Amino acid sequence: MQLFKHILMKFEHNLMNYTKEQLVDALCAEWDWLCHDDFDPENDPSPEEFRESMEKLTAEQLIRETGTDEYFSLDEYMERYG
Repeated sequence: MQLFKHILMKFEHNLMNYTKEQLVDALCAEWDWLCHDDFDPENDPSPEEFRESMEKLTAEQLIRETGTDEYFSLDEYMERYG
């Protein structure tokens, strides 16, 4: 139960610090960086398609998409890509 409370508090903290738009922008920046040298138009969505898919997600889903955890926090992720 204590772990659940900790996770919930951290999630609420993240939602208060970042808007959905900021999360989408950061995820798009990361995607651009990842695909910069290795873009495959047959398999990878265009930047516009990727942004559209991210904009359909909830804030909670966007945070999960960042892949952040106790070792690489959302604050660190946003500092890098936001």
